[in-house]
Amino acid sequence: AGLTAADVEIADWLRKSYSSKYIVLAVNKCESPRKGVMQASEFWSLGFSPIPISALSGTGTGELLDLVCSGLKKTEDVENMDEEENYVPSIAIVGRPNVGKSSILNSLLGEDRTIVSPISGTTRDAIDTEFVGPDGQKFRLIDTAGIRRRASVASSGSTTEALSVNRAFRAIRRSDVVALVIEAMACITEQDTRIAERIEKEGKGCLIVVNKWDTIPNKNQQTATYYEQDVREKMRMLDWAPIVYSTAITGQSVEKVIVAASTVEKERARRLSTAILNQVIREAIAFKPPPRTRGGKRGRVYYCTQ
Repeated sequence: AGLTAADVEIADWLRKSYSSKYIVLAVNKCESPRKGVMQASEFWSLGFSPIPISALSGTGTGELLDLVCSGLKKTEDVENMDEEENYVPSIAIVGRPNVGKSSILNSLLGEDRTIVSPISGTTRDAIDTEFVGPDGQKFRLIDTAGIRRRASVASSGSTTEALSVNRAFRAIRRSDVVALVIEAMACITEQDTRIAERIEKEGKGCLIVVNKWDTIPNKNQQTATYYEQDVREKMRMLDWAPIVYSTAITGQSVEKVIVAASTVEKERARRLSTAILNQVIREAIAFKPPPRTRGGKRGRVYYCTQ
């Protein structure tokens, strides 16, 4: 088709906006190897070296692949280093409707970032907010809509709520740590357990935030201990998750959420040596050996590595 105005515009945009990138110009549909060089010569005016190729016959695609790969080698390591330096852990705040997720976010930020209302379902979308912790570490906080039972969402007939719940599940998937917020007076409900199962299934780090702790009457030194025993009993799939007690409206102990989330994130990123993992495997095999085959041979685990 030759050089068009759109080609010139795209080339100028790439040169101005992405001069640091490695750019390859491929001129496609040069079916004839002899005429291809002549057909591509018109594109020198764009300021890049044109490569005549034919996707139909495969002519010139090998050379194109070599150039693309050589460009990747030049930029890949630098980009990965930049990504590691600029990496910000994400913390998704999830739970049933009206347990105080948005209040916790507002209390952490010290401003009314999200709307808080006694009416459940006020938060509709997953809202991302940058937050700097006490030690200077950056986090991305994701406030989500309350997750009701699937049957309740279906019976309400609200498409908006169904989309909000899907956004909340997507927020769990793209987060590093999930703060599961439960209401102190309600303790653990069936829906809390289902959300916990979803978090465990997604393989995310987790902490349990018991909000509205001020509503528990006649508290004493043993209250938190008994409460934790009850939570551990009902949420066995998250028996490793730390528990934080907070009152979001007054801001009491809310900063502990970030401290616990930071600890969980560091534990999640921890590397275990092969020696430690092999010791765990040996103990597991001693406790329960692998099953035998029909021929009587027992399976063997040689070693384990992360």
